[in-house]
Amino acid sequence: MKQVRDKIIRIGGASGFWGESTMATPQLLDAGVDYLVYDYLAEITMSIMARAHAKDPAAGYAGDFISAVLKPHARTIAAQGVKIIANAGGVNPASCGEAARAVIREQGLDLKVAVITGDNLLAERDAIATEAPTEMFTGAAFPDKEKIASINAYLGAFPIARALAEGADIVITGRCVDSAVTLGACIHEFGWSAGDHDLLASGSLAGHLLECGPQATGGNYTDWEDAGDISNIGYPIGTVSADGSFTITKPEGTGGCVTVGTVSEQMLYEIGDPQAYMLPDVVCDFSQVQITQCGPDKVHVSPAQGYAPPDHYKTCLTYGEGFRGGTYVSFYGFDAARKAQKFCDNVFVRANNILRSHNLGDYSETSVEIIGAESQYGDFAEVSDPREVVAKIAAKHSEAAAIGILLRELTGLGLATPPGLSGFSGARAKPSPVVRLFSYLTPKSAITTRIDIDGQAIEFSDSPGQAFDPASIPRPADPELPAISGEMVMVPLIRLAWARSGDKGNKANIGVIARNPAWLPYIWAALTPDSVARRFGHFIDGGTDAAIIGKFYLPGCHAINFLIDAVLGGGGVASIRNDAQGKGYGQILLAHPVAIPAALAKKLT
Repeated sequence: MKQVRDKIIRIGGASGFWGESTMATPQLLDAGVDYLVYDYLAEITMSIMARAHAKDPAAGYAGDFISAVLKPHARTIAAQGVKIIANAGGVNPASCGEAARAVIREQGLDLKVAVITGDNLLAERDAIATEAPTEMFTGAAFPDKEKIASINAYLGAFPIARALAEGADIVITGRCVDSAVTLGACIHEFGWSAGDHDLLASGSLAGHLLECGPQATGGNYTDWEDAGDISNIGYPIGTVSADGSFTITKPEGTGGCVTVGTVSEQMLYEIGDPQAYMLPDVVCDFSQVQITQCGPDKVHVSPAQGYAPPDHYKTCLTYGEGFRGGTYVSFYGFDAARKAQKFCDNVFVRANNILRSHNLGDYSETSVEIIGAESQYGDFAEVSDPREVVAKIAAKHSEAAAIGILLRELTGLGLATPPGLSGFSGARAKPSPVVRLFSYLTPKSAITTRIDIDGQAIEFSDSPGQAFDPASIPRPADPELPAISGEMVMVPLIRLAWARSGDKGNKANIGVIARNPAWLPYIWAALTPDSVARRFGHFIDGGTDAAIIGKFYLPGCHAINFLIDAVLGGGGVASIRNDAQGKGYGQILLAHPVAIPAALAKKLT
């Protein structure tokens, strides 16, 4: 047991999305790791892969895992004994596995490939439609089954651990939760069991910090200038201990930075309730996690707390709902914003006239955003007369032809426009499908998971889990303001905090981390659900009065997490917003004023 307790493993986070840079794999191999983990999938990625698979039965997986990872680096991977775990299988893990095995044969290597399946439920579409589950967040009715593109349950880490225990060197999955590729390695190496809830939550947190690659090492960071040379940014390495604690660092000689701020921001990225982060293997509570700088570009993360896993798999279905299209044009010179607005308004006048003549009906949704005139800031905009702007104009319609009309008239108005129109473009934009996300729960007993290791088939049964009620969790007391005497002054939130935002379907989260623990009470008092709703009311379906905003306290890292409902215009490629994934919402919130004692303000750098 001493050997297991003292054991550590080094895991490199080598991919955060399908289409990531190819620089991570050689960089992390040179740094020395035990595992490389790759996260390629998102809900929209699954729908794209599903369409590709429908056209070509051999397609539907992340081909760059084969071409950019295995082909150039398989020999080094084999020589160093590095294990590979990737959800590169998409909707076709079997074909991805066969492609990997072909590379191994061509290069004369002795590596075992495991393929995990069971997540893809598209073949059961008719039966699922008969059951007609409702959307788990909104209660919406089940969509038309003929429009469904993909259905995938989010599997967990224990099948990955089993594949490793059977001797697999490369493990390829379909849709699993992003953090499972890391947690699977931890379960295998440390012998964690299904009942080790705190350890599983800690390993999941390590995976959550690694799953977005350089977002933990200075990418998308509030203090972005501290990241230095991002052209050579270092990808994250998690050194995990058997007790669930770990450190985050990056390869020496690379750009970026690893700080309390970068790691804290990533911990809060794309989560909802931080005390009920639900995964197939465990329900995680990150509220008491402590994040500490322990050296240059080295941050220590304490273990998390966990609860028994749920008895269902979250299942995500994507389906088509008409078409969307749009483009960007720029204007510069005097009155640039007013010129851009007039141009966009008249594009819709022209297009609507043609729609009526063709009996096509109105656009179901339109969007005009004048970037440069602070259109993202709503009532809090401060720029009144910019001299250069970019106009984004877009719409949705049930018919692709109607989107084509908009795009043609947008171009056709070019000679009748106010002066200052410009832009860099190639071919005219084209209509594209609107893909919506529908999430529901599938009982674990209804899913059969299979592991194929070079022809050896293993059927895997997951832990049954149990029903979970977030209301049963003890919540920390709200931070209290200290006794205040003397003058108070207003400072922008960015002087006191870091912030990171992201999407959860049609919801957005914004994590706010105090730069100094003593400042959190002032931040907590200033940032109320009502004040946050006012900042984002122009984005929220129904406006400020309809806002549904959760506010959660994380005392361990001196942070707050906000979860804003119905704020992304549908999210993903269902949205026609400039920021359909809320990536910049943290930047908007950082302008929020916070009242602090004047004596404290004088000490701010």
